[in-house]
Amino acid sequence: MSAAGRAVAVRTVDVSRPLSPIEGVARYAGVRVFVVDGEQLLGAVDIRPAGAAAISAARLRDAIAESLGQALFTRDIARQLVTVGAPSFRTDPAIAVSIVVPTCDRPEDLRRCLASLVSQSDACQVEIVVVDNRPGTGTTREVVREFPGVRLVEERRQGLSYARNAGIAQARGDIIVATDDDVVAPPGWIDKLVAPFGRPEVAAVTGNVLPLELESESQRLFEAYGGLGKGFTRLEANGDWFRAHRLAVPTWQLGATANAAFRAAIFRDPAIGLLDEALGAGMPTGCSEDTDLFYRILKAGHVIVYEPSAFVWHRHRTSMEDLRHQILAYSRGHVAYHLTTLLRDGDRRALWRLLYSLPKTYLRRTWHRLRGRSEYPLSLILLEIRGTLAGPWALWRSRRRVRELGPSARLESRPSSPEEDTHAVPVESRSTQDPAAEPPVAPLARVPR
Repeated sequence: MSAAGRAVAVRTVDVSRPLSPIEGVARYAGVRVFVVDGEQLLGAVDIRPAGAAAISAARLRDAIAESLGQALFTRDIARQLVTVGAPSFRTDPAIAVSIVVPTCDRPEDLRRCLASLVSQSDACQVEIVVVDNRPGTGTTREVVREFPGVRLVEERRQGLSYARNAGIAQARGDIIVATDDDVVAPPGWIDKLVAPFGRPEVAAVTGNVLPLELESESQRLFEAYGGLGKGFTRLEANGDWFRAHRLAVPTWQLGATANAAFRAAIFRDPAIGLLDEALGAGMPTGCSEDTDLFYRILKAGHVIVYEPSAFVWHRHRTSMEDLRHQILAYSRGHVAYHLTTLLRDGDRRALWRLLYSLPKTYLRRTWHRLRGRSEYPLSLILLEIRGTLAGPWALWRSRRRVRELGPSARLESRPSSPEEDTHAVPVESRSTQDPAAEPPVAPLARVPR
């Protein structure tokens, strides 16, 4: 489906129910259908409506069977062998969860995000902490006032990692969920994301990130670039996975902090700690604070679970200028991440990625474009190369900025109440939980080496 053509509709169908026609797609060049089976996300199917006002149920059924037949067959066999009905994600109601949402003067995005978060199920205790990374405007405070129970924290030092760290420091949950203000969470998301923490060796869980819409050219090209989703296959990574890679550890395949959950204990572990302030949006590096955190979690011997059914919807950037800025930042940040593992951890596998694997990737994609095998623009490939070359300089500038601003305060003990928290900003709201009554979750355990 052409990335540069007309808009593409985004729809969801549940194959556990009778299929209905997809209406109102005549103006679209295609329809991307995300297929779920009850609580399980199976995959995506692209269909061209060919000018039709609707896609019939029969055509939809045939397209799903052709693209996802193997996945459906495997699901049917699993049901027969294991249990009747679709598996469910069960969350221990005693688990206390904090959702941390950094924002930077994007009130409409934040309003949509919070509306989806406050409507999550009550299967576990949940608090929502919004971190305003540009508090001077006051727009974030006004939005937060619309949602009773949501807490507001201010972090004046610019940078996504500074903001996330500030929220983590003030969060009271045993599980800390990271998401972004341009994300919309579907019903049941938090239960699916938190459920794997029933196993004590699991330190982090990530979920899929799907496009909320594909209306603009920039949104379609971002999906062609790779988007934020990491596929529809469940994955577990541990210390063995970390050590088994002869080349650089591909932590970027494990998800992103647009949709991730962590045991609060890891941020107080000296072997892991908080997010690296020199990495991430708002810094010259531009990104990769999440892949670096995943690296440290795995190096410490813990387990990360990628659960694709715990998906959220992400509103991609709508202008080409913003897309170019984003891709340039991603390329800088990717290099900065590898240089960080090389310089901090002495991991020489980063050299293979920087000096061989990454250039080879750019050459292959350029060749495919020139041969007409790809519609991804050559201008964006060249922009990625430019960002890659700028990565070392961006990392040096970011490290210098962190030295000027100072690091986030290291976590030793959680605040006992909002009144004792000198950084929390009072908002007219109720607290979603009593911190003194927080029940413990299963302790964090390392996987035997």
